[in-house]
Amino acid sequence: MLKKIISLILIYSLIGFPAIAKENIGNEINKKEYPESNAVLPQKTGKDNFVIEGSVEKSVDMTLDKCIELALGNNPQINAAFQDILASDTRIKQVWSNYFPQLSWQTGYTRIKQLQLSDALGRNLTFNYFILGQITLQQMLYDFGVTQNQATIRRLDYEAYKTTLTGIINDIIYQTKDAYYNLLYALENKRVAEDTVEKFEMFYDQAKAFYQIGMNPKVDVTIAETNLSSAKLKLIQADNAVELAIAKLNNVMGVPFIDRYNVQERLTYVPVDVTLEKSVEIARESRPELHLAEIKVESAKQTLKLVKKSYFPTISIEGQYQRGGKSWNSNYGYNLGGYLNFPTVNGMLIRNEIKEARYLYDKELANAQNTQNSIYLEIQNAFLTLQEKKNQIPVSMLQVKQSKENYELSYGRYKVGEASPTELKDAQIQYQEAQLNYYATLYQYNSARAALEKAVGKNLIPEEDIIELKAKS
Repeated sequence: MLKKIISLILIYSLIGFPAIAKENIGNEINKKEYPESNAVLPQKTGKDNFVIEGSVEKSVDMTLDKCIELALGNNPQINAAFQDILASDTRIKQVWSNYFPQLSWQTGYTRIKQLQLSDALGRNLTFNYFILGQITLQQMLYDFGVTQNQATIRRLDYEAYKTTLTGIINDIIYQTKDAYYNLLYALENKRVAEDTVEKFEMFYDQAKAFYQIGMNPKVDVTIAETNLSSAKLKLIQADNAVELAIAKLNNVMGVPFIDRYNVQERLTYVPVDVTLEKSVEIARESRPELHLAEIKVESAKQTLKLVKKSYFPTISIEGQYQRGGKSWNSNYGYNLGGYLNFPTVNGMLIRNEIKEARYLYDKELANAQNTQNSIYLEIQNAFLTLQEKKNQIPVSMLQVKQSKENYELSYGRYKVGEASPTELKDAQIQYQEAQLNYYATLYQYNSARAALEKAVGKNLIPEEDIIELKAKS
């Protein structure tokens, strides 16, 4: 007993007092066999603060709101969808151009030798025909609603592109949120890995001290060294996971080559009190895909009306003025006329085109129903996942608390020589896994919340924030 007390006093005089004593112990051991922990830690390079090029600020503290702002301004999918809107707007004007006059101008020279007239007269007759200018003006007056239907279809296409842009923005916001939460999760994992390395470094130094005074065998030092190496390997993996998460977030924001930045926020639990019925009600008003399905049904209906007008004529007028003749300016002429133009009718073709349009209309009705069902299922999945992760958070927090208490008890026992390195390692691993599970649950909760917001097409603001906004307004 006296020997054990003396050994403990020697240990605390070596590791409980300052780092000089620790360094002395470390220097007395073969560093090739037991290298210092700093020698194998991942080396950090570059600046800690990240800078966005072109920003007035020299150091940017990135938040979720700033990430969404960058994504909405830089993601190429949004820009492409916006260009579709602009192109669709010009198609509407192209259709209405049918009511604008058509002007053409022609000049030329023609040499004619008519075969029949030459045979009748018994000699070759050759004519030179000059056109100094021929101006033709055509104006369509009425086409019995054909242009109107075409313009309506184009206008519906325009609304569809705008709704598609809204859907893309909704999806980009979700991807940005999920990538941002994934980055926060990776940073939490890295913090846990760094904490684990520090603890195993302490165990390693403790084991060396025990071995130095002859209290524990060398196998304990080997076990501590192995544990430390494993912890450092996981730290390297966690550090790389952070870099991959940053790359994914930058890609979603549309700025893959942005300089590095500070992330100030951490994973938190923000309660969202919303029922499944309320989520479905919000989706009916806000989900762009539902509105897009309605537009496609109406567009198919208008196409069916248009095909039925394939038999309809058009009413137009035309005026023409010519100058020319035997020489470039020898004579002139003109003509004016009004026309009722009937299209060339192929009854079988038009009949089957009408059938096709009717089938496509029925198809869009079925697609609209399928879209509604798919969105309802998406809302259900996101809502149920959100509820599951919400219920898991207090349990995972309790696991962290219990595993931490178990670790502290094991560490206390180890310091007085009552616990083995294996017992201490198991306690530390359990504590580490409990922390990782807790942060994984937090990430999954936030990701499920973002998925539910995407499914309903609207941000879900906590009740207290709604009350605060109403008070300010």
